[in-house]
Amino acid sequence: MSNGTIALWLFAFFLISFSIAMVAVIAGIGGGVIFTPVMMAFTPVNGVVIRATGLIVAMFSGLISTGIFMKKGLGHFKMCITLTASQGIGALFGAQSAIVVAGTFGDSGEGVIRIVLGGILMAVAVYFFVGGRKLEWPNIQKVDRITDWMRLEHAYYEESDGKVYKYKITRILLGLALVFGVGVLGGFFGMGAGWAITPVQNLGLGVPLKVAAANSGIILGMVDCVAVWPYMLAGGIIPLFVLPWLSGQVVGGYLGALALLKAKVTVVRMILIGIMIFTSFGLITDGLAKLALMQKIPGEISLGVFLFVMVIDACAIFHVQRKQKRRA
Repeated sequence: MSNGTIALWLFAFFLISFSIAMVAVIAGIGGGVIFTPVMMAFTPVNGVVIRATGLIVAMFSGLISTGIFMKKGLGHFKMCITLTASQGIGALFGAQSAIVVAGTFGDSGEGVIRIVLGGILMAVAVYFFVGGRKLEWPNIQKVDRITDWMRLEHAYYEESDGKVYKYKITRILLGLALVFGVGVLGGFFGMGAGWAITPVQNLGLGVPLKVAAANSGIILGMVDCVAVWPYMLAGGIIPLFVLPWLSGQVVGGYLGALALLKAKVTVVRMILIGIMIFTSFGLITDGLAKLALMQKIPGEISLGVFLFVMVIDACAIFHVQRKQKRRA
């Protein structure tokens, strides 16, 4: 490619990364959860390079947003430090396992990884759709002794409502076990696992959804610093490829953090569901093609599926907004 073509590609990567960071920080899922599946499903880039870059994408979106969340009191730093210790160990183990699988099983291993990742993304999409608004404010009736001893209750100012909300947390030991598993998945698939940290906090510990989203960014910023090392030592970091993605995360992560302070996440959640469903389709079909179980899907069909999913998603957003207006 000519220098001009390379420059255009790098600028395009920056714009895509900026958009990913905005959505990822607001939804509390980490940029890697969008970057890694999209790159693996629709580009020929080596899987190890993609997963390594995906961890950097998730890491910097978290690092940039951490300062804003802590300054505004939305993030719960004490709980984040507690969970990070467990998840960091899991992330290191998962990243090292991914290097071994990629070097041992070749295309077959890549195919299985893409199919599994597609299934995980589909499950996450279902979670976001079914959970809805009722998960925003979990009602904690009982706090176990260990969690109570750690004094993890907290409060924050909700800018969108102009109120201070106090909340309790429970089952911290269960949370430590769950985030270890989350760390293994995030390190292995190279997507930061923010998609799992948010629901684990919300469902497992009873953390309000918006706080869980902010905590997810803080945790990712610390954990992915550990998970990226095995990929770096294996030569999976290509500076020229990483630079535009990293830069986009810095700018988009900062603006996304400011938006989360004021935003209602319903519309963003619905858009994200559509992205995950489409990306899951691409991953599963691409994985099946690598296993020689089907032919690779042509680009025209993929584009048609994307447009169909986006139309359905737009209709769902319109329906949710009308429903909310009627309640108001």
